[in-house]
Amino acid sequence: MTKASDLFVECLEAEGCEYIFGVPGEENLDMLDSLSRSKSIKLILTRHEQGAGFMAATYGRHTGKTGVCMATLGPGATNFVTAAAYAQLGGMPILMVTGQKPIKKSKQGRFQILDVVAMMGPITKFTHQLAAADNIPSRVREAYRLAEEEKPGATHIEFPEDIADEDTDARPIPASLARRPSAEPKAVREAVKMLEAAKSPILVIGAGANRKLTGRMLLQFVEKTGIPFLTTQLGKGVIDETHPKFLGCAALSAGDFVHRAIGSADLILNIGHDVIEKPPFFMRDGGPPVIHISTRSAEVDPVYFPNVEVLGDIANAIWQMKEDIVPSGRWNFDAMFAARKAEVEHTASLDGDARFPIFPPHLVRAVREAMPADGIICLDNGVYKIWFARNYNARQANTVLLDNALATMGAGLPSAMASAMVYPDRKVMAICGDGGFMMNSQEMETAVRLKLNITVLILNDNSYGMIRWKQANMGFKDWGLTYGNPDFVKYAETYGAHGHRVESAAHLPELLAHCLSTEGVHLIDCPVDYSENDQILNKDIKQLSAQL
Repeated sequence: MTKASDLFVECLEAEGCEYIFGVPGEENLDMLDSLSRSKSIKLILTRHEQGAGFMAATYGRHTGKTGVCMATLGPGATNFVTAAAYAQLGGMPILMVTGQKPIKKSKQGRFQILDVVAMMGPITKFTHQLAAADNIPSRVREAYRLAEEEKPGATHIEFPEDIADEDTDARPIPASLARRPSAEPKAVREAVKMLEAAKSPILVIGAGANRKLTGRMLLQFVEKTGIPFLTTQLGKGVIDETHPKFLGCAALSAGDFVHRAIGSADLILNIGHDVIEKPPFFMRDGGPPVIHISTRSAEVDPVYFPNVEVLGDIANAIWQMKEDIVPSGRWNFDAMFAARKAEVEHTASLDGDARFPIFPPHLVRAVREAMPADGIICLDNGVYKIWFARNYNARQANTVLLDNALATMGAGLPSAMASAMVYPDRKVMAICGDGGFMMNSQEMETAVRLKLNITVLILNDNSYGMIRWKQANMGFKDWGLTYGNPDFVKYAETYGAHGHRVESAAHLPELLAHCLSTEGVHLIDCPVDYSENDQILNKDIKQLSAQL
């Protein structure tokens, strides 16, 4: 016979679990004891359950394997909610394991007890309370299967403490071999016919295309056909964005240079589109037809109602299309490349501005020049996310981790920590607004304790900058969104990290180079100037793109 908590850990080991991120509580103590004897799973003790959930989600985003996190009942479980939604909307496989009071006998009434399974229902793919030790293997296997099945997402198992103490003769269930179905050839043929008949087709690469094999197939498709491509924020880096056919990132939903390129297309090939992202373009009656290529059928929306759907494994669909298509001599992309040229020139006119506090376009250029091609930047949520999405050319997939699904604050630092664990030999930088950083800044201690090599760049404007920008854009008075900050340099040093402060625009690249080349956890306090966000991101761009 095996103790249930031992069996649970054995099931996780059988699934290939490497880490459990979390904050254990009283109701997890059986599992914690079992975990202490695991030969292959390492506990990553965090300072908050939300940080643990973000780390597990980022592990899943990088590896495609389920990231596991653990918390106790009640407040521990509720602290997982944001991370669950982050993973569910963003397509990141995670398994959350939460404790619970005994369910067969209780001497504490309803103390700390919430219906966590019901709470998790709307924001997970699978949620279940274990009521018998014998069910552990099947429930763990099911949670892993669903977490990793397209579209990946969040799963949850509640593990009551009396069940954890039971004995059982059950054994782990091995994973089955499963392959995604191939795209139907007739649908592929119809898509190819439309492409060959078009005059100015365009590719839009979205979140669902962010898979290793899909990126390879898309690059081969672009190389064979010469059809230009753009990305959504979650599609950045699927193809190297220094590629000559790259048209930009749809960081905004309309009015940007890239939308001028889309407007010149007579056919849009939308690859891996997911309506959880802000729309990269708006469909309209009489507009160019759209081909939807994805593992799932299109979720119809007032601004998205595709004409043809190619469903199944995306990489296979693109490979079939590449093999079948005959590039047309009638295709003309001059207007698209003119729009891209205008955007590059506009960016170049801004990113040399060496004012202090730092001007966002100059900041983006400095970070891009400091980071190697495989370096990973992990953005929190703020107005700077738009600047990086538009102006930072991603060289590889999953080297620009941003959240354009839930768009939550507080994920930048934990995401960088998980990235450094998955890729210890690569340069990793968290880029956080001062507001977002403070939401999970306690994980600086975790990063130092784990001896991670990361740089944390804090963009300091003493306010909730994105909301303040929107406030100004909507004509409201500047009110209610400013605050004070700690001395971030001293704050970092209290955790045992290295604190630095940017003193000028010329000082920024020097600090970036030093921090990225020096081991340990480094924090850089960087004052930023967002005063022209509205002028540049709204008026200038729309006026200039309209002139094309």
